[in-house]
Amino acid sequence: MNRQAQAVVLLLLGGAVLKASVTDIYLRYVKEGLRPFLIAAGILLVVAAVMTLVYDLRQPVSTATGDPEGDGQEHDHGHDHGHGGKGHHEPRVGWLLILPVLGLLLITPPALGSYAVGQAGTALSRQEMSDYPPLPEGDPVKISVLDYASRALFEKGASIGDRRVRITGFIASGPGGEPILARMILSCCAADGRPIKLGMAGDPPTGLAADTWVEVVGRYVDRTGTDPVNGEDIPYIQVESWQQVDAPKNPYE
Repeated sequence: MNRQAQAVVLLLLGGAVLKASVTDIYLRYVKEGLRPFLIAAGILLVVAAVMTLVYDLRQPVSTATGDPEGDGQEHDHGHDHGHGGKGHHEPRVGWLLILPVLGLLLITPPALGSYAVGQAGTALSRQEMSDYPPLPEGDPVKISVLDYASRALFEKGASIGDRRVRITGFIASGPGGEPILARMILSCCAADGRPIKLGMAGDPPTGLAADTWVEVVGRYVDRTGTDPVNGEDIPYIQVESWQQVDAPKNPYE
C-alpha cells in the first residue's frame, strides 16, 4: 500500500467517523457527550488525508526517464537490486485496514440489549446511604431506571415515598425466567456498558419478547432480588400499568 492508498483509507475512515457523528449512529458506540470529540477527530482525519494526497501528488516525477528527482540524471538508491528491476511493494495485508472502515460505513449494529443484561451483573452494589433530592413535580413523575434503582436500593425509597413514577426500559429475563426491566449505562463507550436491572411486581408486562421497549408506571415496593451473575441486590417496582413504546433515540443512560 503506497502513500496515496494510505491517504484514501484515512479519508474513508475520517468520513465514516463524521457520518456516524452527525447522525444518531454514534450513540450505539459512545456516550452522547462525546459527540464533539468524534466530530473533531473525523475532521482531523479528513484534513490529514487530504494534505497527504496533495503533498504526494505535487511531488515532481519524471515518468519518461524514471527519474524521481526530475533533474535528468539517473540516481541509484539500490532499491531495484536483486528484484529484477521491480520496485518495492508494501505488504498487501495493509488493505485489510479498510474492513473496519467499510463496517462503520455499511453496518449499523444494534444497541446492547437483553443478551448483555444476562451476561453482566447489575451495576448497582451496596454502599453507604446517600441523600437524594426530592423528585420533580408530576404524577406520575418520569425518572430513569438508574435513578429509581439507586433511590430504592440505597435509601429504601425514602425520597420516592408513595409517589407514582414512570420508567422506560427494555424487557430482559430475570433469575427465574420472569421478565425484568433493564437499561444499559455507559461510562465511556459500549465496551464498558453495564446493566441496571429492576424486578417487576404487581401487574408486570407479559408475553413480550426480549428487547421490547416498554414504559411502566408504578410505585416503590420494599422488595429485592438477587442477581445470579454477581450476587448483588436487584430492587423491584410495583407496576400499576404499562405500555409498549418505540426504542428511544439514545438507548443508554
